[in-house]
Amino acid sequence: MLESLGRTSCCIEQMVSVSQVRHSRLARCLGQLIAWPLVAVVLFDGGCTFGQQPISTNFTGAFVVNNNSETVAEISTDNPFASASTLPLHAPAFNVIRTEHYQPAFMAGMQQQLAEMEAIASHSDAPTFENTIVAIERSGTLLNRSRQVFSNMTSAHTNKDLQNIQTELAPLLAAHSDNILLNQQLFKRVEKLYDSRDSLELTGEQQEVLRRHYEDFVRAGARLSEADQNRIRSLNEQLSTLQTKFEDNLLAVTKERSVVVGDVAELDGMSEADIAAAAETAKERGHEGRYVLEITNTTRVPILTSLNNRTLRERVWKASANRALGQEGGIDNRPLILEIAQLRAERAKLLGFANHSAYKLQNQMAKTPDAARKMLTDLVPGVVARVQQEATDLRAMMKELGVNHELAAWDWEYYTEKVRKDRFEVDEAAVKPYFELDSVLTNGVFFTMHKLFGISFDERKDLPVYHPEVRVFDVLDSDGSQIGLFYIDFFKRDSKRGGAWMSSYVDQSLLLNEKPVIVNVLNNPRPADGEPALISFDNVTTIFHEMGHAVHGLFSDVTYPSVSGTATPRDFVEFPSTFEEDWCIQPAILSNYARHHETGEPIPKELLDKVIRASKFNQGFDTLEYMAAAILDLEWHTLTADEIPEDIEAFEAATLKKYGVDISAVPPRYRTAYFAHIWGGGYSSSYYAYLWSEVLAADAFAFMQSSGGATIDNGTRFRSEVLSRGSSRNPMASYKAFRGQEPTVEALLIRRGLK
Repeated sequence: MLESLGRTSCCIEQMVSVSQVRHSRLARCLGQLIAWPLVAVVLFDGGCTFGQQPISTNFTGAFVVNNNSETVAEISTDNPFASASTLPLHAPAFNVIRTEHYQPAFMAGMQQQLAEMEAIASHSDAPTFENTIVAIERSGTLLNRSRQVFSNMTSAHTNKDLQNIQTELAPLLAAHSDNILLNQQLFKRVEKLYDSRDSLELTGEQQEVLRRHYEDFVRAGARLSEADQNRIRSLNEQLSTLQTKFEDNLLAVTKERSVVVGDVAELDGMSEADIAAAAETAKERGHEGRYVLEITNTTRVPILTSLNNRTLRERVWKASANRALGQEGGIDNRPLILEIAQLRAERAKLLGFANHSAYKLQNQMAKTPDAARKMLTDLVPGVVARVQQEATDLRAMMKELGVNHELAAWDWEYYTEKVRKDRFEVDEAAVKPYFELDSVLTNGVFFTMHKLFGISFDERKDLPVYHPEVRVFDVLDSDGSQIGLFYIDFFKRDSKRGGAWMSSYVDQSLLLNEKPVIVNVLNNPRPADGEPALISFDNVTTIFHEMGHAVHGLFSDVTYPSVSGTATPRDFVEFPSTFEEDWCIQPAILSNYARHHETGEPIPKELLDKVIRASKFNQGFDTLEYMAAAILDLEWHTLTADEIPEDIEAFEAATLKKYGVDISAVPPRYRTAYFAHIWGGGYSSSYYAYLWSEVLAADAFAFMQSSGGATIDNGTRFRSEVLSRGSSRNPMASYKAFRGQEPTVEALLIRRGLK
């Protein structure tokens, strides 16, 4: 799930996505099947045994049972997943894929991979890198092919049938992963190779691949007793089901908590285009003649900047901040969260870790929850001081306007916008006409990618897509050769979860002779019919951010799929995406895409300068709301099984107070009940990663600026040393190869406006 600080919805598909972060070919095939396409480590959802626990399911028509009571999966040759797509670069054949194709493909895919793993485990020859590790890397082709389409569909364009399939599959896939990772015969072969790794004459990438596979088995519980392994299986199965339920609830609760307004006068302050879009949404949902204001995935809701009606602002904010708490008989995520936290803590203890956070961070750059927490808490005093100054500015504006009520959370963004206009003379309504969506994409993002890397994007209309709004591009290198395919899906819809993310349909691999097929999914407001798609500057930044993830996948140049593209630690994967954000405010780039949608005139230099200065405004709020959420994540996941509280809201309040971030007007970006990154996605204990990655991004950007800026030479070096490497070597080694040294925090403090 990849998300930029101060922005509302950026992430690598984990959530996510994300952007597949995985630690083996097995993780690539399994770990992301259950939730969002990006799951940091397969081990927290996985499982499957050879001959011990035959797969069982409620699915019918996809398989038969043989005389030995073993499930035998069957897949018809006319199932589009039965063989590789014949479209360019094996792009998904969305024109022939139907809902009924997924179940048999998954069932057959799991059985095929079990057979492949059994053949590896029982190989008569002594283990070698080729007959064991490479064989694992090649396994699971059918399962992976099915998974990459299905997991993207359940995030970007789901329906009740797909959700039902996902619910049915979750425990089966948990069992499938465990049956492989807990297979002792297979583990012994991997362990023997790992123990003799220094004498195997492996390349650096091969050493990294071997290490990852070995750690996957150990972290899954391969060294545990049979009784403990059985308990691990049960925990993984339960967690997979609970996490899937959480995700389903989030999709539903966003619609449940939308605010219906009957009188257009209440919408005073909104633009005519936004009012028209709210009317269209209401009509689609059976409220013709009324207006629907939708909440976003975060606590803050962008529409609050413009609503003059304070009562309505409060209503919208509370609809967002109090979702999934069972209010008025609505969706209640609290029981799910408590059970997930309990089971994760129990599993961590079984695996020999103090808590879930210690388990999750062992193979990240931070290594320990204490290190991650220290990074956050060290910043608290300075950030809180900045927030207090910002609050003083807002209260002064309120006084100037004759307002004497207290500054509440639903007031913050409203009066921030007024201070922004007053101090920087920047009116978002005046700026939006210069940020037309297609121009941002073509003249902004694609233009930047060409300046840095020499690549080009050629749109094609001949490939099938899963929704009419999805666009597809050939990505061509400077010599005209094809790098990969790029899909982009811009607009919000009820079938799409909130946020923004990158994911993949095909991952680059020299071993498998595969080039990348990458997708970016966003949630920009859809304009009313006939109106141009004018977006906020925050949404502009999000598009640049997600393209950073996209090129991380597109430029991958490794042999083994387990270390391809974005298969990096969580606290590194957001580095390339955050790095790309800062190009969007560089004058030479901004002036190229920021043109009035009617006249084509470039944004006036005076307004351009104001936009750039204003981009540093409100950084105290942006940073604190993020840090509060990251602290909450770590606090939940450093609990032991016997420390899980009964009252989620009380625990949340006590945590915020404990760390000095309990400012009522600046609530956490995600409150516990709808914190998708950590309860459904792969960012549990890892939400801190955005800030950790931003240290790298800010330092790298400052270095590149001091070395000539957006030049081909600089871009080529970044591509070669960082983007192309995936996890074929230690991520800090990749950073130092590009930068020449480890990063410092100085550039981050400047970037955040904190110094």
